[in-house]
Amino acid sequence: MPALHRPDEIFSRRHVPTWIMLTFAAGCVNAIAMVACEHFVTHVTGTVTKLGTELADLSHLREFVMALACFIGGAMASGMLINARVHRGKRPLYAAPLVVVAVTTAAVALAGHAGLLGMFGGALLDAGDFVLLSVLSFASGLQNAAVATSTGLLVRTTHLTGPATDLGIHLVEFVCAEGDVKRSAKRHALLRAGKIVAFAVGAASGVTLAHGLHFLAFLVPAAIVLVATALSFLHVPNGDRAMLRPPSPSAAAL
Repeated sequence: MPALHRPDEIFSRRHVPTWIMLTFAAGCVNAIAMVACEHFVTHVTGTVTKLGTELADLSHLREFVMALACFIGGAMASGMLINARVHRGKRPLYAAPLVVVAVTTAAVALAGHAGLLGMFGGALLDAGDFVLLSVLSFASGLQNAAVATSTGLLVRTTHLTGPATDLGIHLVEFVCAEGDVKRSAKRHALLRAGKIVAFAVGAASGVTLAHGLHFLAFLVPAAIVLVATALSFLHVPNGDRAMLRPPSPSAAAL
């Protein structure tokens, strides 16, 4: 795995704000999308559930398959910009996927404001709603894969099921362990808790922005993703390094 950040760097004062901002942005996008079309874009489990329920009514099955495929496609696009380039002996483009995420999210805002994505608000009804859902799903997959790859699979920023589970595990480690294990559990637990709070605050902010700005609300998380990218993905210490190593066995996805 061509990680950009070593495990100790992930918890540094420079990079922790990045993970928090990216998680905030994901929560914000998710909430704005929920207001726009009554469907989450980063909730892959929910999308697959909808696929199952739509099997009895094929009216929207194709659209939900497309949304799922777009999330996976986004993750693959990130892999092409980072992993595939490493395997070809080229410099991985760590920042590129997140720049694409920001540009794509901003493009959704402007296209929606121009009336190209239909009406803002209400259930999934027309093609514009599914274009919105699919494009945002692609961006979410792109972001999640880029961050996961760059951190050696230690950090993910668009979902919370894994982080919430790991928070519980590390809280037990913090209470029961001693020494370095206890200190490691503390920082893992704090980051996971911070991400959960950031996602919730991002969602709350997204709802407020959506009611006031409609599609233009997507410009806010787009800008936040750009700032986070500048903080942790544009500068590569020690030259053009690509540290190929497996994720830490003691840490699941944050």
